[in-house]
Amino acid sequence: MASQQGYGQFCPVAMATEVLGTRWTILVLRELLCGSTRFNELRRGVPRMSPALLSKRLGELETHGLITRRVDAESGAPAYRLTEAGEELRPTVMSLGSWGQRWLESQLSLRNLDPSLLMWDMRRNLKPEALPERRITIQFLYPQLERGQRKWWLIIDRAAETDAVDLCMIDPGQEVDLYVVTDLRTMTAIWMGIMSIQQAVRDNRLQLTGARELTSRIGDWLGLSPFAGEQKRVSP
Repeated sequence: MASQQGYGQFCPVAMATEVLGTRWTILVLRELLCGSTRFNELRRGVPRMSPALLSKRLGELETHGLITRRVDAESGAPAYRLTEAGEELRPTVMSLGSWGQRWLESQLSLRNLDPSLLMWDMRRNLKPEALPERRITIQFLYPQLERGQRKWWLIIDRAAETDAVDLCMIDPGQEVDLYVVTDLRTMTAIWMGIMSIQQAVRDNRLQLTGARELTSRIGDWLGLSPFAGEQKRVSP
């Protein structure tokens, strides 16, 4: 169903843009492609998007046949899943990210600092298999941020069947195995592949305190943006 304010062209590019070109739509698809299925999960991936607009975009994607909505019989909560048409957009969305990493200046990325999105991305890209087979608690501290966004905890339970990874903003009351102290800009640069962990430590912009089995292998378990490996084609 084409938008009433559409381009009025039969060209498939124009028709696809009418569906995908509305504000936030590609980012909602990004979250679905990353595995989010619940409304609150999607919100954590687009923290600056209002709940009302997210609901609207999900309804539009369902209308266009890109997602399905099913209500869980036990919890009553809806779950959103990509259809074949929605899943087929994966290479398109990934190509956009790769293009942005290659051709947009690093400084543009580092203007848009968001601790909620960064920690959510780190949580879902973390690699539990590179950690010891026990419960691990890692605290990230961003001293320059305001209270409420300064401290974050990642809890990885290797004893769980699915290697559960939880993200907390409230102290979980567990012994911390590793403290990671840095500033938000540095951590974002590391996540985006703009700065290496080794460089950040060498420049005293990243401090790691805790079990050596965690500090020595942080490059293995931390995980980076799926676009971090793209080589920049413009000056930083």
